[in-house]
Amino acid sequence: MGVPVSQMWTVATYVLGQKLKRRKRYPLVLMLEPLFRCNLACAGCGKIQYPAHILKKCLTPQQCFDAVEECGTPMVSIPGGEPLLHPQIGEIVEGLIARKKYIYLCTNAMLLKDNLKLFKPSKYLTFSVHMDGERDHHDFAVCREGVYDVAVEAIELAVKKGFRVTTNTTLFDGVDPVSVRRFFDQMMDLGVEGMMVSPGYAYSKAPDQKSFLIEQQKTHDMFDLIFSNRKKRWLFNQSPLFLEFLMGRRDFECTPWGNPTYNMFGWQKPCYLLQEGYADTFKELIDDTDWHEYGKSSGNPACQQCMVHCGMEPTAVDLTFSTFGGMWGTIKAMLFNRYASPQAAQKLKDLEKLDSKTVSLPVTEHNVA
Repeated sequence: MGVPVSQMWTVATYVLGQKLKRRKRYPLVLMLEPLFRCNLACAGCGKIQYPAHILKKCLTPQQCFDAVEECGTPMVSIPGGEPLLHPQIGEIVEGLIARKKYIYLCTNAMLLKDNLKLFKPSKYLTFSVHMDGERDHHDFAVCREGVYDVAVEAIELAVKKGFRVTTNTTLFDGVDPVSVRRFFDQMMDLGVEGMMVSPGYAYSKAPDQKSFLIEQQKTHDMFDLIFSNRKKRWLFNQSPLFLEFLMGRRDFECTPWGNPTYNMFGWQKPCYLLQEGYADTFKELIDDTDWHEYGKSSGNPACQQCMVHCGMEPTAVDLTFSTFGGMWGTIKAMLFNRYASPQAAQKLKDLEKLDSKTVSLPVTEHNVA
């Protein structure tokens, strides 16, 4: 696992503490959005679709600290927009470190190289760099050429300076499993601590609505090819049970309150993807939201095919500490994580052959699309 022992211990004791207090609904990671503004315009993201007067706004450091204290979780993810555009991001991170919160600062890394001077290496700070695949695929996904190379350079520098660095990858419909596995090798070669992977599910404000994964079985098949016959050198910064869920080896219900979102509008109901209003306080979010209306078993059409980590990974973590079977399953997944599958291996070989034929196919009037 690509997670330090100190962080795993902190999370484990926190979750067990919630269990001892008999709290059914508790947060695991706070998704803290200090701004929506970004320096990229990715087709699969809807944050920059807000009007200009909203994009100019930012949470103050004190608003961020208050939300973290109110929520109480030991881990804070800082997405955006692009957090490095926030004029006080250094102060925000410093304040969270002082509170001993484990921070994942999510960035496209375009500004990371020039802004490393704002931060000091710490076990509490991780740069989670948005990398959606190999060079051509990533640049296509973020709608700008050259972004992959800039991000790689920033990752190498951050690792060299002693910072914790992980990657954050969203996979969409039509992704090539062979390419994804090559991408995993490339990220490990850069020396990142671990990788996080999630399927791309429909975000209503995103300009591109055609590339989201909408069939759960198709998503399971794709991840089974990607994660079966796994290389030992691949390290993932997420629950191994969640990865098994992606592969179709486990069936999970969503835990929508597990990764609550706080931004300039308040506490977003009910989750990071669905926007059905806002609560003024975290307590109001937990107590006044009708959680039975969300998740696959609820029958809510918006939840039927969703497999995104912000709802499913808290389920996996909770299972780990709820039952002996969950704990034993996690231990087995950590120790025996290759998932040998001759069928998947053969399919990958067939895809590689098809890919090589496509690349070597001579350009003629009959095969030019």
